[in-house]
Amino acid sequence: MSSASSIPLVDIDPSGVFKYILIHVYDKDKNEAEPQTTIVRGYKRCNYHADIFDEVQEKLTPLDCEPLGGGRISHDPENKKIHIYGYSQGYGKADHEITAKLVKDAYPGYTITISDEGY
Repeated sequence: MSSASSIPLVDIDPSGVFKYILIHVYDKDKNEAEPQTTIVRGYKRCNYHADIFDEVQEKLTPLDCEPLGGGRISHDPENKKIHIYGYSQGYGKADHEITAKLVKDAYPGYTITISDEGY
């Protein structure tokens, strides 16, 4: 991966309830640049938000990543519903509004809801 612009903005599991994180991606060292893009990643296979971040950072090397916060996603493909809620104990609460906008673009026709309730 050589450019942040070629990265899919949303990569989440196709169904279920799982943790997610919102991440800034930089083409250069994050101390020297503005973020190029913001992405959402969420996987059932990851027990902790940090596991998601470690996996994404490894996949996107040499790009630099910065976690912005986390939460949970409930993805119900049968009813075309995605609910974004909760927070990460390690990274704090992601801005669910930003996450919802990115997810809505990636899943047109879905009902996207957010809540600050729940863990």
